[in-house]
Amino acid sequence: MPWSDSTAVVWFRRDLRVHDQPILRDAAARADRALALFVLDPALLEPSGARRRTFLYRCLRALDESLGGKLLVVKGDPADVVPRIAGAVGAATVHTAADYNPYGRKRDEAVEKALGERDVELVRSGSPWLTEPGSITKSDGEPYKVFTPFSREWTKRIAGSEPVETDAQTVRWMDPSDRDGGPRAAKIPDDEAIDAELPEAGEKAAREQWEAFVDEHLTDYDDVRNRPDKPGTSRMSVHLKYGTVHPRTLLSEARGNGQGATSYRNELCFRDFYAHVLWHFPRSARENFDPKFDRITLDTGKQAYEKFERWKDGRTGFPAIDAAMRQLHGEAWMHNRMRMAVASFLVKDLHLPWWWGARHFMDLLVDGELSSNQHGWQWAAGSGTDAAPYFRVFNPVTQGERFDPQGDYVRRWVPELADVEGLEGKKVHEPWKLENPPADYPAPMVDHKAERQEALNRFQAL
Repeated sequence: MPWSDSTAVVWFRRDLRVHDQPILRDAAARADRALALFVLDPALLEPSGARRRTFLYRCLRALDESLGGKLLVVKGDPADVVPRIAGAVGAATVHTAADYNPYGRKRDEAVEKALGERDVELVRSGSPWLTEPGSITKSDGEPYKVFTPFSREWTKRIAGSEPVETDAQTVRWMDPSDRDGGPRAAKIPDDEAIDAELPEAGEKAAREQWEAFVDEHLTDYDDVRNRPDKPGTSRMSVHLKYGTVHPRTLLSEARGNGQGATSYRNELCFRDFYAHVLWHFPRSARENFDPKFDRITLDTGKQAYEKFERWKDGRTGFPAIDAAMRQLHGEAWMHNRMRMAVASFLVKDLHLPWWWGARHFMDLLVDGELSSNQHGWQWAAGSGTDAAPYFRVFNPVTQGERFDPQGDYVRRWVPELADVEGLEGKKVHEPWKLENPPADYPAPMVDHKAERQEALNRFQAL
């Protein structure tokens, strides 16, 4: 039956939580009751990959539980189903967080237009970022293309930012069965068959993971964040991706003058920076930010694809690179230091397009964030903002020796090398130096020194 009092729709998307949630605050201020809604959008689900879809479904179940089973899930084009839902409950407003990715902007414009035809207002409250993409520019209005000056302005903007006080009781939730028509409710899909161990999903899991990191690792974060052999990172990227926690919450609890907290805030700033870059330059999700790199020679023939497959499978013959690629398969996640190393290897040792690697990451990473992923890859390829100088080519052996000095990371993910006599400590990073190298582990697929020079030659040809 229709509601007689004022009703709003709360449209959850990348904000699957009830705490520090501006859309709940604003919906409560505008209406007596609200319908909680999530739309399974095929345009987003189909390219997401089974790992991210499965994590999403788990987050939705956790959110539904926190709302007392009152989350309405429907499937379809949001421009069609959201206005129909609003009409079915007599809502005057639909509340959601702003989306700044290229697809999200177009989708929301279409939804806003369709709602307007029904005299329903689309109210945007907050976003998944600490600063709204596009809101920080130079004094002349031009976007920042370099991180350091952006970070100075960002630091000013986020001063005093505090979490919003909300919880599941901030809004009186409508039972979805009480709506008058509209799209048919859909069951939250079952988990898909995946071959990776995903992190715990949902807001409660995010909170527990963050508290453990603050208690055990925030103080020494700057010292150990580059060590893939140690549990020194927060692993909050997946929770930021799905909004089971907001970066504002993390910022409020990572304050202080310690270098660990300072370094962590810097990582939150980088996340915002890349979102701003994508907002100003949406083509950079698929194209070189620096167009001169459109002319660099890349390998794309049959042998190139064969090399790509070896890289994807973690069979390059360089233990640190292979350990990282196998971690990606096993955990749907990879340590950030190793993301840089494997990206450098693909682009500068194998001379393959960065977008091949970026797409593979987006297929397998549970925390795949378009802006951070694409621009992180372009940083490694030399074609992006603040890009590493092209002559900075990560040495896959040195990276392992420096950041996995005892070889623990390699031994965990490359079992062929775990118990080989003579590969104690950092020697595990050069198994080919043994008189009798392990037969079940491949020899290096390239000569790094020669391929580094080849990469530099191709760059100089520009």
